[in-house]
Amino acid sequence: MSASRSSGIADAIGPEEGPGPREGAGPEGAVLLAALLDGMDAALCAFDAHGIVTHWNREAERVLGWSAEEAVGRRGFAGWAVRSADAEDVRRRLMGAMDAPGRRVHEFALLRKDGGRVLVRTQSSGVRGADGTPAGVYCAFSEVHAQIDLERSIALSEALLDDASWGVVLVDADLRPAVVNSYAARAWGVGRTAPLGRPLGELLAQGAEELQGALQHVLAEGSPPAPAELWVTLRTSEGERRRCWRSGFVRLVSPLAEEPVPLGVGWLFRDVTEAKLAEQEADRLRFRSNQLHRAARQAAECEDPMEAATSTLDYALAGFADHVLVDLVSGERLVRAAATPSDAPGPCLPVSGGSIPVRYEAGHPALQAVERTGTVRTSARTGADQAWAVERQWPPDAVHALCAVLRSRGRTLGVVTFLRAANRSAFERPDAMYAESVAVRVASALDLARLTTPPPR
Repeated sequence: MSASRSSGIADAIGPEEGPGPREGAGPEGAVLLAALLDGMDAALCAFDAHGIVTHWNREAERVLGWSAEEAVGRRGFAGWAVRSADAEDVRRRLMGAMDAPGRRVHEFALLRKDGGRVLVRTQSSGVRGADGTPAGVYCAFSEVHAQIDLERSIALSEALLDDASWGVVLVDADLRPAVVNSYAARAWGVGRTAPLGRPLGELLAQGAEELQGALQHVLAEGSPPAPAELWVTLRTSEGERRRCWRSGFVRLVSPLAEEPVPLGVGWLFRDVTEAKLAEQEADRLRFRSNQLHRAARQAAECEDPMEAATSTLDYALAGFADHVLVDLVSGERLVRAAATPSDAPGPCLPVSGGSIPVRYEAGHPALQAVERTGTVRTSARTGADQAWAVERQWPPDAVHALCAVLRSRGRTLGVVTFLRAANRSAFERPDAMYAESVAVRVASALDLARLTTPPPR
């Protein structure tokens, strides 16, 4: 460090203002202070009570191009770092901080050594001696665009972490939420402080492993190129809720470290459950419509009406149910006319050896469908064993059933029963509408079969 800079520091402090012996007075203290000021990220200069520049750090040299040797000892900025026309106004505003409490913030244009002008924002504050009298001014300054960039970054962070229209969660390196904004708290159904520091597994009934895997990947590999859609199940006071979150991830690293040190992950998400469910429903309707179209074309090529009926059911089963049973009305009873295998997946085939009477107990869903001339849905209670299905003469793995009445020419021909195993969800209203569409086609084929063959006895 040059002598001018070291002496400038000493002069700025003054012998009566410097630290006592136990605090490191003398040249060593001045060198230490100069080193500390040179290490600052902000440009900094100091003036004594007469406006003489007493210190000029490396960042000030970088911003304006004037070295410490060229700056220290000059009176103010006039004639070198500011235009002559602006010099008095700049001097007045800077030195005015010496007698004012707190900090003064100003913006004005300074001159670079190469002749260019740069707009800076300054924060200046007065320095007082041991006797309390004004001793000088310290001034920190930075280019306005850099300051604006910083303020924009801070403003963006505050906006995201306040009331942004998507969820923002800062997750630490231990994969625990450190900051949660209002949207994210509402999406989780908790307060903003409730999730902080808690494992994700305590907040999510399902989906925590997938989310943690995504966060670990971001910490190790960096931000993914595109958003991901994560299905999670939330624990709420009303019970569990399944939601779909379209999520983006950003790895957070310290800007102050020499090498990138992960601080955690910025997780941004938006609840797209409704749109995703609508998309899935549209895909399901499109698939089912295509299946019915294919079934109709296939049935048209069948010479045997019963084959047309079973072929239609084979197409309907795809993605819809695991088993199907066809029971036809014969007098006061129902007889089994066709079914899929009860022990393994397979096609729907007519019962070999002729129709078999089924002895359903009163209140059986198939009998209810016939009596009501409508569709009946039912499911086993949670935790029920195979006895539930066996009692109803269904395959033992069945836990969800949908019985649709077979009607043609104003008459009830029977009932078709669709069954689902435990790995599928219960039948819902859209499923019932699809089953009814299938039943209409099957009933037409079965009615034609009855016209060409005698009814089962």
